[in-house]
Amino acid sequence: MLVHKSSGFGYVWAVNALEEAKQSLLPRLTPREKAELLALLERETARVFPGIEKTPKVCGGSACIAGTRIPVWGLEEARRQGATEAQLLVSYPVLRAENLAQAWAYVERHRAEIEQDIRENAEA
Repeated sequence: MLVHKSSGFGYVWAVNALEEAKQSLLPRLTPREKAELLALLERETARVFPGIEKTPKVCGGSACIAGTRIPVWGLEEARRQGATEAQLLVSYPVLRAENLAQAWAYVERHRAEIEQDIRENAEA
């Protein structure tokens, strides 16, 4: 089922492209080509962090919990200073445990960026 194409570009376009690929492209691929495609998709999605967003001019463009102005570097700094996840959840009532898990995953993959954000904010 295709989504109406006049609904806009972004998400709707991606859904249409995915449907088209499932219907016409995948059946024509060999098992090896499917494996290569899967490996490519794995690499690409490894860079995606649901629940984390970077928006220019919001918190200096630092990575934040989606829909908030809570920077990932701030959560990481608090954790380093001994704050537990329970304390963070009490301090930030809008957060859920899932948000912290997403933040820690982001920290793990973007350590240099987080270190720089912590340094810059300590100097400010």
